[in-house]
Amino acid sequence: MIDLLRYLGLPVGISSVSGRIDEIIVIVHYLMLVLFVGWGAFFIYSLIKFRSSKNKKANYKGVESHYSSILEAAVAVIEIVILFGFAFPIWAERVNDVPDSRDAVHLRVVAQQYAWNIHYPGPDGIFGTVSSKLVDEQENPIGLDRSSDNASDDFYTINQLHIPVNQEIRIDLTSKDVIHNFKLPELRVSQDAIPGMSIPVHFKATSTSEEFLKTTIGTKREGKSLEIACAQLCGLGHYRMKGYLTISEETDYLAWLDEQAEYLEEESGGDDDWGDDDW
Repeated sequence: MIDLLRYLGLPVGISSVSGRIDEIIVIVHYLMLVLFVGWGAFFIYSLIKFRSSKNKKANYKGVESHYSSILEAAVAVIEIVILFGFAFPIWAERVNDVPDSRDAVHLRVVAQQYAWNIHYPGPDGIFGTVSSKLVDEQENPIGLDRSSDNASDDFYTINQLHIPVNQEIRIDLTSKDVIHNFKLPELRVSQDAIPGMSIPVHFKATSTSEEFLKTTIGTKREGKSLEIACAQLCGLGHYRMKGYLTISEETDYLAWLDEQAEYLEEESGGDDDWGDDDW
């Protein structure tokens, strides 16, 4: 059934929880199929049985059988089982098991119309101070205070998210303007980015980008990379708000970080006067 859903549009899952989430999707689709066929058949049966040519006079007593109540109760029980047996455990894991920044690759994602700003803490693993007063859309879109502690090695990318495979990833998600939705379909990640709030999102990728691309050979997605989508209507430019996700082996990821550190060192020609206000 999961393979059928993928044929109908469900992307290949490449996260540690994608299998469990796909199971819920399959179960819900089965339930919806049964309800669709069942209630559709009942509707057609009612049209035929109670057509005006066979029922010249209305029956004011109505239905006396309790079969419909039993069926409705059975559907309610199935929905409760799905909710408490499958959905709640995954939701609880998502909310309660947020990894500490010391036990995961810790990043910040700042959404805005119409781009994703990804803030990396640098080799020290600690983010520098950011301030809304320092935001410059061209030079400093995340408002990083370079004069603050631990900020000298920080860097950011726009619409380019790089992560290592088989490691816990923690992303603190926020927005600069309106509500956006940070969605990684293949990783089964979808979380609203809300102005004024920092919302933790965590996941673990189980496949590199190259391995994923091999699974798309012969399909409509062949040659297309992993994307960061905005799944919340956020303005007239919503359609073009997308980024790109690169999942690498740890050695390749560390090499990429080294390249960014070298680039940052080349770009920093002197002390920058950024200010020191908090976000």
